[in-house]
Amino acid sequence: GGQRQRLSLARALLTECPILILDEATSAVDNETEAAIQRSLARISHDKTMVVIAHRLSTIRNADTIYVIDGGRMVEHGSHDELIAAGGIYRSLWDVQTGAAVRNT
Repeated sequence: GGQRQRLSLARALLTECPILILDEATSAVDNETEAAIQRSLARISHDKTMVVIAHRLSTIRNADTIYVIDGGRMVEHGSHDELIAAGGIYRSLWDVQTGAAVRNT
């Protein structure tokens, strides 16, 4: 799974552009492919500016700054750890995606 995403990512890497915009790079892939894409992004992101649109929060967990958009407005921003500690929308979404919301009920 995720052949299109892998090919698109490979093309982007070959162009050596300083800015990458990724829209749901891991949305339609299995867990193994998602992990491979995340490893690739981690390797190439050190010298690039990346704008990543993601619903799977694990994709952006290691970002320098995460912006949370709700209803078309930016409502939170910070690192993963800062947003988790703040206990807002990001924390709620993280808990749902990691199963913490189920374990805490």
